[in-house]
Amino acid sequence: MNPSQHAGGTAADDQDIPQAAPGRRRVGLLAATATVTLLLDVLSKIAAVTILEGRQPVELLGGGLYLVVYRNSGAAFSMATGLTWLLSLIALGVVVAIVRLAPRLRSAPWAFGLGLVLGGALGNLVDRLLRAPGPLRGHVVDFLSLLAPDGSVWPVFNLADSAIVCGGAVLILLAATGRDFDGTRGPRRPGSPGPGGTEFGASE
Repeated sequence: MNPSQHAGGTAADDQDIPQAAPGRRRVGLLAATATVTLLLDVLSKIAAVTILEGRQPVELLGGGLYLVVYRNSGAAFSMATGLTWLLSLIALGVVVAIVRLAPRLRSAPWAFGLGLVLGGALGNLVDRLLRAPGPLRGHVVDFLSLLAPDGSVWPVFNLADSAIVCGGAVLILLAATGRDFDGTRGPRRPGSPGPGGTEFGASE
């Protein structure tokens, strides 16, 4: 083997290591955020059903928040009631899309925001798969009601709903400020490298 070729191969390998490391860290952040969100959501729902179901609403913060269990067949904040099976399939699609995007992540804020959305989607999906009346039709447990015990001021929600909304807000803010999931900022200029290493604006 030519020494120069060997040296060149080693240099190329060395260049690949720092490029791959940020991606692994971002995937790790996404996975950790999603896992913590999912665990908190599942545990809070178990506690709510065990402690609150069948009881009068619990008033907190001087009436600013009530704890009361509702079974929701719709989407976040009780929207699209009666379309549980469709919402389950949409949630599965969201999960698959985020998992496929994960290896290309180079932005910590994007990883955090997507982790919140992923954890929230999984949290409600667990209910739809495992709770009555059956798989893909299970009713989601909601137990947080703002300003009124019956959801008349604001729809009753859960931690998964909150994570989805907060994660979505983070992603919208990042997109609005020009921060892309691959770590770049603003629109790419002609001649700048794209995701596949090609140059934008270059003729083929």
